[in-house]
Amino acid sequence: MSIKITGTGSFIPSRIEKNEDFYNHEFLNADGSTINSPNEIIVDKFKAITGIQERRYIKSDLLNSDIAFFAAEKTIADAKIDKETLDYIIVAHNYGDVKHNAEQSDTVPSIASRVKHLLKIKNPKCVGYDLLFGCPGWIEGVIQAKAFISSGIAKRCLVIGTETLSRVVDKHDRDSMIYSDGAGAVIVEESEEDGGIIAHETATFTYDEAHFIYFGETNHPEITDQRRYIKMYGRKIYEFALTNVPLALKSCLEKSGYGINDVKKILIHQANEKMDEAIVKRFYKLHNMEMPEGIMPMTINTLGNSSVATVPTLYDMILKGKLENQEINKGDVILFASVGAGMNINAIVYKH
Repeated sequence: MSIKITGTGSFIPSRIEKNEDFYNHEFLNADGSTINSPNEIIVDKFKAITGIQERRYIKSDLLNSDIAFFAAEKTIADAKIDKETLDYIIVAHNYGDVKHNAEQSDTVPSIASRVKHLLKIKNPKCVGYDLLFGCPGWIEGVIQAKAFISSGIAKRCLVIGTETLSRVVDKHDRDSMIYSDGAGAVIVEESEEDGGIIAHETATFTYDEAHFIYFGETNHPEITDQRRYIKMYGRKIYEFALTNVPLALKSCLEKSGYGINDVKKILIHQANEKMDEAIVKRFYKLHNMEMPEGIMPMTINTLGNSSVATVPTLYDMILKGKLENQEINKGDVILFASVGAGMNINAIVYKH
């Protein structure tokens, strides 16, 4: 028996927010002081570092639970399963349902319960719960689903990564340009086919790193609202990720029994194009190799950073032939990897 992903689906919002749309923003430093550069230069520098040209935002009448449901519907259809046979619905997110222009997040009931309700699943033994694990949440959900199935607790799980970061960004913070919205989902279940989840690795670093990503006040000193916004120490995250993610990937690959030459694709969480390239190059350097061309498919230039939705959306797009010059074939060994708030890191070696 193997434990495999048997269906995928994603929801990519239709509203496109281009870099030029930020030209009229009032960007400020963290202390509220003025940035002595025109917005055009700020945005151009941002693009050079992150690779992001545009990102996706949901429409004002939608919620995080709605787009999670949209992705779930597609996934269930793709897997050709009866939704009533699901044992678990695991939803990774970080900020719950935040209504347009609302000051408070709504997490009761859980996003998983809302998704189950929207799916109209009647079976009470289909258990739904939410997972807060930063950007690595979807990968961790897949690891948990694998644990449930391996132990005999479950046979079939729906794992969703969904986020609406456009609802929690400070428009006076340059980092707000990184974030986007989206949802991706998979069905994880027992299979008689070869492959599936071969190995996994997870770590949480908190001694110095717990508050590298946090919820904070707006950069604008004259705004006194009660809202809090996603904030981060970008340089610290970059250095942390560059040091620790390659080691996690190496450790996970060693557990799997596969070699570096067996790896066909690395699907990594995308928050910064240069950071991801540096991580994967360092991973290959640990094996005394150069990073192969095309090994790391990217969507960040058009989709931005949709947190937990990034990796499952990327995976779905490749399998559905929606990413140019990228494909995953039966038997291919691929790596899933992510780093984010916590600070958490995880990875999976998966044989398609």
